[in-house]
Amino acid sequence: MLQLVPYLIGKGEVSLAEAADEFDVSPEQMRGMVEKLTVIGLPGDRGYWQMSNDLFDIDWDLLDERDLIVITNAVGLERAPKLTAREAAALLAGLQLARSIPGVGDTELFSGLLRKLARGASSAPAEVILAPEPVDTARDRVADALRRGVALSFTYKAPDAAPTTRTVDPVKVHIASGQWYLQGWCHLREAMRTFHLDRVSDLELTDIPIAHAGEPAPEWFEPTDDDVIARVRFPASVAPLLGDYLERATLETSADMTTATMRVADELSLRRLAAKRGGVVEVLEPSAARRAVAEWAEAGLAQYR
Repeated sequence: MLQLVPYLIGKGEVSLAEAADEFDVSPEQMRGMVEKLTVIGLPGDRGYWQMSNDLFDIDWDLLDERDLIVITNAVGLERAPKLTAREAAALLAGLQLARSIPGVGDTELFSGLLRKLARGASSAPAEVILAPEPVDTARDRVADALRRGVALSFTYKAPDAAPTTRTVDPVKVHIASGQWYLQGWCHLREAMRTFHLDRVSDLELTDIPIAHAGEPAPEWFEPTDDDVIARVRFPASVAPLLGDYLERATLETSADMTTATMRVADELSLRRLAAKRGGVVEVLEPSAARRAVAEWAEAGLAQYR
């Protein structure tokens, strides 16, 4: 019955035979279900059903004479509580994030849900932006490659390294610690690799069929030969605030100061870590990362001068 009511309301008018076929029941069973709707509704103040608009009703003449089903009074469905603007914005953000996953969210279903949520809020939800345009463009290309079953070609610029041209069988796009990554089989390295999308440029589809997408995919940020060993130092009391950065790190604490040794795929990612806890987290190694953090801070200060 819970499925029947929205189905009938959405149809507006539907034949008994069509509804019966849709629900895989006989026309007689469907007629009985529709007739039962007329005794379903909201209880009256005195504990019994009142003769009011609190019951479902149907067009009996159309049902008896032409076997057509039309609901003329729907109980309570229009009185469903509306989402607040903040609730709608939170759900919109989640849907937009899911929609960005190639092969999963690139369907009309998500567009329809986004429109319904925006209409169903008590007031207009806030605009939500989840990723810059270059990342969105990259995700669209990845989704297209997955649909066509072909590899991607792009230029990848790792920190302190010359650009390289990569051909990759894409597997998925993922967000972690506020950063977007592409995971796939790298033809150059002959292994699964994770690429920072901000470091990807000149992304194009190739004519090379995907052949390695079924290879075992490592966990996000699982150690690889390309990883950089980094060391950072901070007060021991700050450790709970550093979250995922310390998940796989080795920690040594002495005199209330903790030194963490960790693997990072991108030295420049330590800039974000240092900036989050400005003046508290010190990058010790590698020297290129120390230099990158200092230069980034200096560039930020320069904008205030």
